Amino acid sequence: MQENVLISKLTTMRLGGPARYVQEVTEPKQVAEAYDFARKNSLPVYVLGYGSNVIGRDEGFDGLVLVNKLKGVETVSETGDEVVIKAASGEMLDDLCGFTAERGYTGIEAMSAIPGTVGAAPVQNVGAYGQEIANVLVGVSAYDTSQGRTLWIDAADCQLGYRRSIFNTTEFGRYFITAVTIKLRKGQLRPPFYISLQAFVEQNGLTDFSPMAIRQAVTAVRAGKLPDPKQIASSGSFFKNVVVDDATAAKMQREGVRTYEEGGRNTVPSGWLIEQTGLKGKEFHGMRVSDKAALILINESAHSYADLAAARQEISDAVYKKFGFRLEQEPVELA
Repeated sequence: MQENVLISKLTTMRLGGPARYVQEVTEPKQVAEAYDFARKNSLPVYVLGYGSNVIGRDEGFDGLVLVNKLKGVETVSETGDEVVIKAASGEMLDDLCGFTAERGYTGIEAMSAIPGTVGAAPVQNVGAYGQEIANVLVGVSAYDTSQGRTLWIDAADCQLGYRRSIFNTTEFGRYFITAVTIKLRKGQLRPPFYISLQAFVEQNGLTDFSPMAIRQAVTAVRAGKLPDPKQIASSGSFFKNVVVDDATAAKMQREGVRTYEEGGRNTVPSGWLIEQTGLKGKEFHGMRVSDKAALILINESAHSYADLAAARQEISDAVYKKFGFRLEQEPVELA
């Protein structure tokens, strides 16, 4: 356990003051021990994975940050066309996508190259290019701080929605997810795909849509748009897409506004809204809207959360003025 570790060193946006205590969790028994330490010392606890979807605040965190490093992937069961896989929550999601794609199973290959851990996937109901964790989740193993034991939570009880679950809403802070179990099938995605992926397929004349081929295509598409968090300070997609009802979607399409279906929902790409507002490549308070993908904010020279908050407000105001939509931040805040 370390003391006074800067949150900016633990998150990819590289903002945030000191956390009072930080501990890496490498085996399940440490979870209960860490929460026991926090309880005895009246400390709040925050669970952190890769830190790619978390924003630190200037005041830091006067509590215990648990950095999830639990590892391990196993095949629970396998039939002729389905497989059930259990992955420790500290595994990188991209590694799990590679593991399953190599074996010819479809369900998460379009989530390749997302910088985050397996444990974060059900928290945010992570998804990309038409796939999301809600479609494959069987359930999670989680340490329940209210009962002091590890238990099983069925997928239905996780209440997964668009970038939400019980873990980041009604039961925030209650559970430490230790493992995630998913069910995949043999097969492949079929075109047409989402806009940028479909464009890549057409430009490269691809006809192989196997899980590994889609993984490679998605990785190439993301590499062309998204900064490597190891090299460039960013939290990836910074704004959630806007969700609208059927009538609004139809009206917007008639008006030339791009909408598409995502997980059974009509969504308007926030990146498209920002780009149409003329903000692509613009810098606000040390935060720059990426010139490759307007949904991405890059920390060029911002040193405080206040800088990010000011940039976020100006971008949101500009989109609201032009389109009437309020953008919502996707990364959560460590507080």
